[in-house]
Amino acid sequence: MPPESRARLAAFGDELVAIHRGLRAELARLRAETDDYLAGGARPRALKAHCLAFCAALTRHHTGEDRGAFPALAARYPDLRPLIAKMEEDHALVSGLLQSLEGVLDGVPADPDERDAARVRGELEGLSAIVESHFGFEERTIVAALNALPAEAGSTEDLLGLPGTETAGP
Repeated sequence: MPPESRARLAAFGDELVAIHRGLRAELARLRAETDDYLAGGARPRALKAHCLAFCAALTRHHTGEDRGAFPALAARYPDLRPLIAKMEEDHALVSGLLQSLEGVLDGVPADPDERDAARVRGELEGLSAIVESHFGFEERTIVAALNALPAEAGSTEDLLGLPGTETAGP
């Protein structure tokens, strides 16, 4: 059966929430690793790689929204354009925070000391606050509109930048 004729099992808005849930969990793991180390736990040797992987995933998600979901929503729901513009501004802010985190990580050795971990934690705390606010705003304002988009609008990855849980029906 061609993909365009398959029924979606998960609507795009629900996929957005699932993607956000996964990104929140990843950010929470990063924060926990850093906090554990600062509390006397094992040194997070893979902290830099873990942070960079998270940064890349969040960037892919926001780029996907900017190129896919937001134009589709703006075309179908012109009244959402001011909210979409706000979300795009948030994406630029988050991008700056990710660059700042990456800059801090560039100065962190493979075997970080407490001061290095504290700097990373500070960056993660700021990023967490902004990302949580942004995700909540998106979830309150566009989930219903995303759920109303037809399957022909694209895949979850086309619209939201990351693969979702969508699967084709029989």
